[in-house]
Amino acid sequence: MNRIQKLCAYLDPCESFADVGCDHGYCTQYMLKNGLCKRAVISDISAKCLEKAEILLKNYIQSGAVKSVCCSGLEKIDESTDEVLIAGMGGDEIVEILKTAFVPNRFVLQPMKNARAVREFLLSRGAGITVDEPFEDCGKYYFVIKGARTGNNVNYLQTNLNYGLNFKSSAARGYLKAELDKKKSYLERGLSPETRAAISQQADELKRILNDESN
Repeated sequence: MNRIQKLCAYLDPCESFADVGCDHGYCTQYMLKNGLCKRAVISDISAKCLEKAEILLKNYIQSGAVKSVCCSGLEKIDESTDEVLIAGMGGDEIVEILKTAFVPNRFVLQPMKNARAVREFLLSRGAGITVDEPFEDCGKYYFVIKGARTGNNVNYLQTNLNYGLNFKSSAARGYLKAELDKKKSYLERGLSPETRAAISQQADELKRILNDESN
């Protein structure tokens, strides 16, 4: 199962759906094909990239079920849209998109890196995060952060800001072990005392999480 297929499993039924930075449009196709939404908007900042999704979703576009818009981020996405997916871009880029527009009613976000920046921004806006966990595809780990515009009732500790909410699943354990291996590898290099101390602290944190049976 590839990254897109796994990502689709986090999407919920809704009336209206928007896929921001839609690439080939596979997630929107999944939503419509499975009757999980009645209408959708696909968007991308690149007209050339958007054309790939328009080809895939041609019949849906012709029937009026899908609207295609070329824009930056949420610029042309209606704020009343029930569920918004933003995937396949950096965490800082996702934060910039949300900061310059709005936090969606419901969201599924998949940062390729710097998931912590996304968590911190959402929490600062009072968003309610219900899922924050990694999944694995072909030996790589990707975070999914899912929730709603309001309803912040999760107490994020520093470990959660760094590594999400789920430490129990096989994917989460695999991710944490992979991160620990990276830290151990870094510590074998010639590092400044300050850098070595910082990485050692991160490695110790990962060991504590992995050894804590209450997680």
